[in-house]
Order: sequence, then structure tokens, then C-alpha cells
Amino acid sequence: RVIGFGGRVIDDSQPKYLNSPETPLFNKSYHLYNLHRARKAIRQKQQAVLFEGYVDVITAWHAGVTNGVASLGTSLTEDQARLLRRNAESVVICYDADSAGEEATLRGLDILKSQGCSVKVAQLPDGTDPDEYIKTYGGEAFRQNILAAAVPLTAFKLQALQKGVDVNDEDQRNQ
Repeated sequence: RVIGFGGRVIDDSQPKYLNSPETPLFNKSYHLYNLHRARKAIRQKQQAVLFEGYVDVITAWHAGVTNGVASLGTSLTEDQARLLRRNAESVVICYDADSAGEEATLRGLDILKSQGCSVKVAQLPDGTDPDEYIKTYGGEAFRQNILAAAVPLTAFKLQALQKGVDVNDEDQRNQ
């Protein structure tokens, strides 16, 4: 049953995404895009792949990633994390490889952890998103090089802390 609509431009127009307004039936904070189709695969694999937007989910679905859902471009909420935890023990966050995606990933890690999820982070090459990666390298490369190589929560946080730090400089390393 349709609860809302979303659209994305195919050029550089703004706004990039345009969604239905929030209503009693459609509140982006409470829903995960594609959960109705991905639920069976998520439960079988006991793992969900969390994307930023629906275009990434659609492209990943066509590439064989049937356990993907999206937080609809919003920061992940506790309600969405609870939905994920009800269906799987493990979540792989696969947000865009830009500063906004990294910040959203760091926030999402803690929210998912607070709901009892085991969390990993799939890391894309800088400046790319899952849709671009799959279109450029293919679904098999995405599944093997990105999803299968996802790093645990602690390793991702350590990598994030090390950015911009010269680990050979003792003062910076101690800081």
C-alpha cells in the first residue's frame, strides 16, 4: 500500500530529492524504504544493509542485494533502528562516501548499537555512492569488495578519528 511518493532529479537541478509531505500515514522517521520487500531476505540472512536513499536500494536490488533498505535520506532514528533490530541482529551501513554520509554513519552507529544491533560499515571510495559504484563496477564487485569487506563499528570509529592526524607525529597521535 502506498503511503507516500519520492522523486529524484536526473540532472543537477535542485532540490535533488522531492518527497510527499509528512502525514499521519507517512512520516520518514518511522519508515524504512523497501522493508516490505526486503524483510524475508533480512530475516534469512539476519543482516540488513542500510542505504541513505531509495535510488541506492533500487540499484542494489537489481545487483542482487535483496536485504537492503533506506532511511529515506534522513538521519537514522531510534524508531527505524528498532525496526531493523526486530528483523535482524546485524546491520551494515552503506551510506555515501562524502562528509555528510560519514557524519550520518557515525550518528547511525550509536543509534543502532543502542538498540542491540551488531554494526559494520561498508566503505566506498571517496566521493562515491552505492548507486555510482554498482553502475561503474557491477553488483559482484559491490557485494565482494564493499559489503563483504565492511569493517566493524570500532574499527570504523578509529579510522574516523585518525583522519587528518599524522600518526607518525607523537603529539598528534597522543591527542
